[in-house]
Amino acid sequence: MRTSSTAVLYSPALLGLAVDLADYPLTDRLTLHGEARSRSCGSTLALGCTADEDGAIAEIGMRVSACAVGQAAAAIFVRQAHGRDAASLKRSLAGVDGWLAGCGDRPAWPGLEALDPALPHAGRHEAIRLPWRAALAALSNLPAAR
Repeated sequence: MRTSSTAVLYSPALLGLAVDLADYPLTDRLTLHGEARSRSCGSTLALGCTADEDGAIAEIGMRVSACAVGQAAAAIFVRQAHGRDAASLKRSLAGVDGWLAGCGDRPAWPGLEALDPALPHAGRHEAIRLPWRAALAALSNLPAAR
């Protein structure tokens, strides 16, 4: 029996990642806000966070309206976001961009291997990038250093 690429993409492991998002609700306590939207599929991600004195993510929450791939990417991101600052996230996003474009290896972000089946699905790539983009937008709201 032949397996379609969609069936491989939406594996039980990938679908199961979305459940983790319930542990990271978007609340009023999270004062830095960022949003990202995929032009290709319309997926959206709203992210709230607080930052420590070094400008790194201290607490984080999300509201995700995306396909299973976008939800899985958000879950993978949020598990490892604590302690990451804007510079670290920019480097990680550059690595994700290169990986999705086929120009580099998968970045060293734990759990990202669950998204390997999405590589041939270019229409899902922007959904994968959403959490990094929203987090960078949120951290851009930090007061300037004096």
